[in-house]
Amino acid sequence: EHSHLTELSLNYNCLDDSGLGLLCEGLKTKNSKLETLRLSQCKLTSGCCEGLSLALSAAHSHLTELKLSDNNLEDSGVRLLCEGLKNPNCKLETFRLSSCGLTAGCGAPLSLGLSAEHSRLTELVLGNNNLGDSGVKLLYEGLRNKNLSVYLSILLFSVLSDEHSHLTELWLGYNKLEDLGVVLLCEGLRNKSCKLEKLGLHSCYFTSGCCTILSLSLSAKHSQLKKIWLNNNDLHDNGVHLLCEGLRDKNCKIEKLGERERQRERERERERERVEWLNVCFVGLWL
Repeated sequence: EHSHLTELSLNYNCLDDSGLGLLCEGLKTKNSKLETLRLSQCKLTSGCCEGLSLALSAAHSHLTELKLSDNNLEDSGVRLLCEGLKNPNCKLETFRLSSCGLTAGCGAPLSLGLSAEHSRLTELVLGNNNLGDSGVKLLYEGLRNKNLSVYLSILLFSVLSDEHSHLTELWLGYNKLEDLGVVLLCEGLRNKSCKLEKLGLHSCYFTSGCCTILSLSLSAKHSQLKKIWLNNNDLHDNGVHLLCEGLRDKNCKIEKLGERERQRERERERERERVEWLNVCFVGLWL
C-alpha cells in the first residue's frame, strides 16, 4: 500500500513464465504504481502472455512502458498481449518487442491493438523480427489514422534490408516521421537488398537536417529508387541543394521528384491559367 515504486528493470534475469506470473499478480492490485517495466532477455515465452495481458487491462493499471525484447514470445504470445492493448483500461504508450520471433502472423492483432479507440500507444519497436511485407502492410492499416511513430522506421528499415523483401512501393505521407525517422528509413534504403522504386514522404514533418543522408540514399550504388515525393516538408533551399548532390551522382536513378501525378497536374493547370501569355515549356519540381 505504501510502495512508491514506479520503475522496475529486470533485464537479463532468468524469470521465466512462472516468475512473471507471480509479478503479474502484484501488477493487478490497486496498490501497484508501476509505470515502467523492463523484461528483456528473461527467458519468457507465450506462456506468460495471458497473465501479462490481464495485468495491462487491470482497472488500476498505471503501466505506460513495457519492454519484452529478446524473449521467445512468438505470434501466439503477441496475440494474447494485444487483447490487453484493446482494453480501455490499458494505458500503455511504449511497447518494445524486438527479437521476439515474430512473423507476419502478428500483423493483424497488432493492427487491431494499435487502431483500438482507446489505444494510447505511440511507440512500437519491432526490430529484428521477420514480419515481411505482408506484416508491415497489416500494421500500416492500424496506423493509417494515427501519427506514425519514428520507431516504426526501425521496423521499416528491417523490412527494406531483408533480402527476401519484394516491397517496391511505400507511402508514408502525412505521418510525423521527422528527421530522425527519415534517417532511420534511409539506412534501409542504402542496403543492397532494398528493392524500393517509389517512396512517398509528403507532409512528414522533416527538415533539411536529414537531406544529407537522404541524398546519399538516392545515390547509393544498389539503389532502385526511381520516384520520390517530398512535398510539404520544411526543406528550404539548403535542403534542396543537398538533395541535388545525390541527383547528380551517376548511381542515382531518380526519374521523378515531386508530388503525385494528379496533384502536380492540377498545379500545372493553375500555373497555365495564371501565365497563359507565356509560352514556355517547363518541367515542374515541387518540394
